[in-house]
Amino acid sequence: MDENAGPDPGLYGPGSVTWQCHGDPVMWIAGVRALYLQALHPRAVRGVMENSSAFSGENGGDAWGRLLRTADFVGTVTYGTTEAAERAGARVRKIHTMLSATDPATGARFRVDEPELLLWIHCAQIDSFLHVLRRSGVPLSAAQADRYVAENRVNARLVGLDPSGVPEDTAALAAYFDRIRPELAAGPDARAVDAFLCAPPIHPLLVPGRNLVWRPLAALAYGSLPDWAHQLYGRPAPAPRSVTRRLRLTGSLLRSIPAGLRWQLPPGHILKAMRRMGPGSRPAPYTLRTSAAILDRPGRA
Repeated sequence: MDENAGPDPGLYGPGSVTWQCHGDPVMWIAGVRALYLQALHPRAVRGVMENSSAFSGENGGDAWGRLLRTADFVGTVTYGTTEAAERAGARVRKIHTMLSATDPATGARFRVDEPELLLWIHCAQIDSFLHVLRRSGVPLSAAQADRYVAENRVNARLVGLDPSGVPEDTAALAAYFDRIRPELAAGPDARAVDAFLCAPPIHPLLVPGRNLVWRPLAALAYGSLPDWAHQLYGRPAPAPRSVTRRLRLTGSLLRSIPAGLRWQLPPGHILKAMRRMGPGSRPAPYTLRTSAAILDRPGRA
């Protein structure tokens, strides 16, 4: 190792838009939106249903574990060292190579690591993260939003995709959804995911807490879906202005919780990254505001 080299910033680093965004607490709402969106691809959601108990079982199967593992993966890839991120990606790719499922339309077996399925999962996730962040008040400029999409082709590579075939900006991401929409549907598996997210089964003593905290957040995640997704699910879409107001209010409330307290929750990726990189690496919205003018100058990517 070069003794003069600085600390390892990982695959993104503090100079990236992703580093500044992924510490925001609305990412949990964005993650639930991603689940709603991902479930609309019949083959992708069948791969989940056949290979895990995430949305089945008396107590909701392993859905909570799945959510936490996804959050841990995103946190490791964003804030971990290069070695930790590459190791996490290798682990995901290895697991995927061992899994297959049955096509609900044809009955044929397929591998869950087919590029088209991995691309759907990736795009649904990145679109959800970006949409909820911006709509809840995170000050991302148009150029920063494009940069966020481009940066996360790193994430796509880690799960087994060729980055050259992954949307590189918001326009390409929108074009991807236009292209994939005829393949989407809310079949029985999507309905099962929807039912779980609306009212996940938990211990009876925890039901009041679920109804008070989880249901409003899940409803907000669902409400933030695009109109065509509401049409597929067959449930009325709430008024967009109302959803935006609630997202901004919820974002403000969640951000009022001291970051040091929020980041104490395990596995503490952000605090570990700040110890490694120094206090100047702290994710903060003002960093996005001060860099927006530079990124939005003509000729800047």
